[in-house]
Amino acid sequence: MSRLTHLRPADRHRVVSAGFTGHVAAVRDWEVSTPVGDWVARDVVGHLVGWFTEFLNAGGLELPPGPDVQTDPAAAWQAHVERVQALLDGANAEAEFRHPMVGTHRLADAVDRFYTPDVFMHTWDLATANGQAPEMDPDFAAQLLDGMSGIEDLLRSSGQYGPALTVAADADPVTRLAAFIGRDPGWMSRSC
Repeated sequence: MSRLTHLRPADRHRVVSAGFTGHVAAVRDWEVSTPVGDWVARDVVGHLVGWFTEFLNAGGLELPPGPDVQTDPAAAWQAHVERVQALLDGANAEAEFRHPMVGTHRLADAVDRFYTPDVFMHTWDLATANGQAPEMDPDFAAQLLDGMSGIEDLLRSSGQYGPALTVAADADPVTRLAAFIGRDPGWMSRSC
């Protein structure tokens, strides 16, 4: 596995989204439960496509609409990920992106800071819902955990993260990250 911490934003997104895409392809039942509250697998894809499209819109960028997540989550994801990657690979990646809530960033940095980590974390959710062990970069998980720990109160107050769960002191970084964002590392889908 590529060491994500050493990659440029476009390449980091490419690798992270490819991992998520592999788990999208493995879904046989889009109504299977996930470790995220009352979400099913379709909701994980819907979340990533929906919130990031709205995030870009708020900053003046519009992604062309893709297939409907409710009708075809795999096609919706594929269209979305290709459009996001095109933004990162294009000339506008270096352009200034102004968002009313998070300020001004280079577009590639905004994607890298706010979106790519979310895809990474939700890879754990989708893999686990499919009964698979997610193969995720432990160094990147540790980096995310370090960064998020410093703003834990802000994250928790957003309502986007559940309460942190306790794991063994020697747990690997991916397990610690999952527990930090409120996922039970021992969770198993009812269909597994």
